[in-house]
Amino acid sequence: MERSCSEGAWEAARTLRAIRRWMTKGAITVRRLSFVAFILILVAATTASMVLAQGPKEIREALTGYQEDPLALSTSGGGEFRARIADNEQSISYELSYRDLEGAVTQSHIHLGRPSASGGIITFLCTNLGNGPAGTQACPAAPATISGTIRPADVIGPAGQGITAGQFAELVQAIRAGATYVNVHSSLYPGGEIRAQLDHDNHGD
Repeated sequence: MERSCSEGAWEAARTLRAIRRWMTKGAITVRRLSFVAFILILVAATTASMVLAQGPKEIREALTGYQEDPLALSTSGGGEFRARIADNEQSISYELSYRDLEGAVTQSHIHLGRPSASGGIITFLCTNLGNGPAGTQACPAAPATISGTIRPADVIGPAGQGITAGQFAELVQAIRAGATYVNVHSSLYPGGEIRAQLDHDNHGD
């Protein structure tokens, strides 16, 4: 009987030690999992903060005469502007299409200006007037689609509104602030026939 009790106590002690070891291992596993989860959350939060700090990179806008300033225009013309800001934020690739203009296309630019306000030219997209920087592409007759890449050397101003030649970062900041617009000018409407505000909240599908 005494031996049986001793053996039972020994077995119980051994079982208890095994349970403690299992619990210890379990605790270590839980701590490790908790640590891994914390790291993943930290990385995700950091990545999200970086994305938010950089802002949206994709832009897609429709051009109409109703967005023109100082007078909205009822015109058959329309168009679309798509752009992507490069990851290093040193270039912007774009595609501009326009159609059904009531006048012959003359030129197109990105301007610095809020909605319902006109502003100076930041960069040329195309021109048929010979007034753009060297290398500016011609504007094909509508309907047409043009594409290109905007780089720091393509930024020409407007100095009177705080952007000097080559200040590409200012262009990116203005786009994200909703303070730029694309304008397509025509012979019938020299001040612009169709326009689209580059809305920083509208960045692709």
